[in-house]
Amino acid sequence: MKEIIFEVREDEADGGYTASALGHAIATQGDSLDELRNMVREAVQCHFGDGVPGEMPRIIRLHFVRDEVLAL
Repeated sequence: MKEIIFEVREDEADGGYTASALGHAIATQGDSLDELRNMVREAVQCHFGDGVPGEMPRIIRLHFVRDEVLAL
């Protein structure tokens, strides 16, 4: 596997960010983007280092999802 993709959302109610891997049971969170990036790297290393089948991805892609609500 060359790449793993995380869907990143900002937690508007509590602040911070959450990230969930697409196709893998990996999720994490961070109070800032820098903290989230570090937590994602650590989560991927832990997940694939625990004997999960498949090779460690070389690239982690963060896909930012932003919902916007408009009032009428």
